[in-house]
Amino acid sequence: MDPSKRDDILNQARQEIALANAQMLLQTVADKCFRKCVYKPGTSLDNSEQKCVAMCMDRYMDAWDLTAKTYASRLQREMS
Repeated sequence: MDPSKRDDILNQARQEIALANAQMLLQTVADKCFRKCVYKPGTSLDNSEQKCVAMCMDRYMDAWDLTAKTYASRLQREMS
């Protein structure tokens, strides 16, 4: 297999893994925030439930982002 073909396959695999991770993250956030914020599921969310879910998702994503940046920084330090 020539190097460019191998690189293409590796890049495609990385993209698929990144997409799967993003889907997993969104599903996890939705599940956790829904359980935390919605006590009586109905046909729609009331205003307080909407705010709670939005804030919960924001906090979760901020924590995820900080963790990812810290992990990447640590990996860079260990590689050098």
